[in-house]
Formats: sequence, C-alpha cells, structure tokens
Amino acid sequence: MVYKMRLLLLGCSGFIGRELVPHLLNKGHQLTLISRQPFKKLAINGLSISDNLNHLKLDPSSAKSWEDSNLLQALKEANGVINLTGEPIAEKRWTPTHLKTIEDSRLNTTKAVVKAMTQMNKPPSVLINASAIGYYGTSENNLFTEDSVSGSDFLAELCTKWEKAAAQKPNSTRLLIIRIGIVLGPNGGALGKMLPIFKAGLGGPIGNGRQWMSWIFRTDLCEIISQALETKAWTGVINAVAPYPVSMADFATTLGKVLRRPSLLTVPGPILKLLLGDGAQIVLKGQNVQSKKLKALKFSFQYPQLLDALHCANNPQKIDNKKSKIANNQ
Repeated sequence: MVYKMRLLLLGCSGFIGRELVPHLLNKGHQLTLISRQPFKKLAINGLSISDNLNHLKLDPSSAKSWEDSNLLQALKEANGVINLTGEPIAEKRWTPTHLKTIEDSRLNTTKAVVKAMTQMNKPPSVLINASAIGYYGTSENNLFTEDSVSGSDFLAELCTKWEKAAAQKPNSTRLLIIRIGIVLGPNGGALGKMLPIFKAGLGGPIGNGRQWMSWIFRTDLCEIISQALETKAWTGVINAVAPYPVSMADFATTLGKVLRRPSLLTVPGPILKLLLGDGAQIVLKGQNVQSKKLKALKFSFQYPQLLDALHCANNPQKIDNKKSKIANNQ
C-alpha cells in the first residue's frame, strides 16, 4: 500500500491523540506512536497494531531512547514528525518538583528529537511542534495574535524555550509551531473535569468570570495538524484557537444551557489557589487570543461557535454524524 506520509508521533497518546490518531489514519498516513505506556493502555479505542499503525514503548524525553535502533529507523523512514509531548499543566500544585517535570517533559523531548533529526542525511520534511497560548502571558484587556510578543510568567518563558528548541531543526525541515488554546472535546480535557460538577448543578464561573477563554474543539485541532502536514504554506507559528473566544462567565452560562443545569455558583479564586497553588493562574487569568494565520490560510472551522462545540462534546454521536455529512459531500 502507498501511504500519503509516514509519520512519527510523540505525545499523541492522550486526549488529543484519541482523535488525532484515527483522523490521520483515515487520511491515509502510516503512523508510529512513541509512548512510555504499552499500547493496550493508550486511550485510543478500537485500534490495533497493523501495517499502518505501529507503537514503540519508549520515553521520548530520554536521550537514551534515541539510541534505540527501532526508534532511529522509524525516524529515518518518517516524512513528518508531530511532537505534542508535555506533562499536563493544571492538574497538580505547582511545586518546584512539578514545575521541573512540566518543563523537562517538553524541552527534553523536543531537544532530543531535533538533535536526532540534525544528525540525519535526509531528515523528515516537516516538524509540527506544540506550544501553547500561554506564550503571551495573561490579560483581561489585550488582544493577542501570532505577531504579539511573549509574556514574562512561567508559562510564557517555558513556551519561549520550547519554541526555541524546536527552531534548531534542520534547515531542510519545515517547522510549524502550534500555540494551542484550551482544547474541548468529549470524554476528557478541561471539559471532562467540569462536566460532573455542572451536571450536579454545582457549576459556575471560576474567579471573577471576566477572564478570557480562548478555546478550540479537538476535531478542528486535528484538522489543523492534518492540513499542516501536507501543505507547505503552513509554516512558522499558528494560534490554534476558535475564532470566537468567550469570557469564563459566558462559558459557564453556555455550558449550563447545554446541560440544562444552573450555572450560578462561583468558584472563588482563593479556593482554587489552595488546590493548585500557582497553577491556578491558568484558570483565574486568561487571554484573548485570535489567529490571523488561520484566517489568511482560509481554514474552515467545523466548530467556530462555543454552543455547537459544547453540544457535540456532550453528545459525541453528533460529531460522528457531522463527519459523515462532510465525507458524503466531498
């Protein structure tokens, strides 16, 4: 069988990977997943090892892993690399130990794969590397686009280092850095933590409710990655965010409407800080991020509006129905 591309995937075994892996397989690509977990423990339902899907149980953040002959062979055969590796940001208190884990999981993997690529006679033609809208810092008033400068807090400095590490790729490799917003989708992610609270009628805005939420539906993120692989015009930095960010208060109201539950109870900032420490700033402080690049590239969002996105996230069968309609019209 002739595949469109042979791809090496790092950090694609979690919430985003659940949809990205089958999405890329359906596009006709051959994939090799690198993960510390055995394949049977990955959250990718209904898939098994086959001619177009391989898995190597290795830690991509370890330099020793990149001495493995199977990994080096997979990289040698790859036309493209997708690197989404990173320890979750807002799930634990930001202790010094956890902050080091957050940083090392991103920087060590990116440095390792880039170093391996630079040592090849013919490196992969494209590297898609994750970053985050945390690059811009936080603000209630400013609008951030791809042209905006970086912020100065921990996340902004981490994203800057992360992007600089990716930029050391070989000259012949096209680089696309995706600054990802809050990813919404069924059965996980930020929404997965909110749904049980809202369904119990205890949901509401966090903090003062005025902070911005720049979000993207997982299906659109997967399509951004897919188009970036095959189209040379996709290069540089792209903000992966839907065109209509919302305030935390509007998000809570819309989610309550979708679930037909009240959304009146606020979660005070001090309580969240007690739980997450400095990591609470991810939720308490936001940023209004938009993408000039996606507009220029004429990217068509399937879920540009929050209401539609939340309806589909709460009813996953609607996503399958929408995909079927799109496929039938192509």
